[in-house]
Amino acid sequence: MPHTSRPRHLTGLPASRSRPRLLALATDNWPARSYLAVVACSVPVMLLLPDSGFAVAPLVLTAPLSFLSMLLPFGPGTEGGAAQALAIGSWSVWLLGCALVNAAVLGALATRPTTAAPRGLRRTRTLLAPAVDNWLARGYLAVVAAALGFFLYAVYVSPDPGFAGIWPLMATAPLGIVAVLVSIPTESSSLDWLNPLVFSAGVALSGLFNAVLFGRLTHGLRTRQTAASS
Repeated sequence: MPHTSRPRHLTGLPASRSRPRLLALATDNWPARSYLAVVACSVPVMLLLPDSGFAVAPLVLTAPLSFLSMLLPFGPGTEGGAAQALAIGSWSVWLLGCALVNAAVLGALATRPTTAAPRGLRRTRTLLAPAVDNWLARGYLAVVAAALGFFLYAVYVSPDPGFAGIWPLMATAPLGIVAVLVSIPTESSSLDWLNPLVFSAGVALSGLFNAVLFGRLTHGLRTRQTAASS
């Protein structure tokens, strides 16, 4: 009898190869799945306690990408029939996408490297390399630099800085919140220039850390693409 070929999905390929690489990274290990479970639990808390501090938990947990939704002209506060339903639905889809990206980042971090880790200065360079060796991380760093540059201009040049600090904070959340906490003690200092510099340094480090995470995600996606094609 002639040999009949079977469809590829029936040849016993691993389940992770039949799924999108991002989804596989976001669900194939326990750190990523645990993170998704925490995000899922935060949503009913937001709905049950809309006036409490826990209402922003889903946004904080899915930062920094989730804060980009605040730039859109519509959102959960949109009123009016079909427009309100569409706004809430699109916001929910965006929040889910942000959660999957963050979970994939955790999945990429949980993947053990196949080569031995270098030591000393070379190890530091290796750890920071994902922040600059791919377009995703470099694009993110450009956004952070623009937000930080606008903040410094508003503080030191503009006569009314207003709420300029919100932009670098949103760009580097959730770790950027630590920069705010660290800069609080310098507010009472007699040196007016000290507080913005401490905040800027914290934001820059937070942005670098997030860029490394985005770079690791890019590497993880490339690794899975290579494995799937081989």
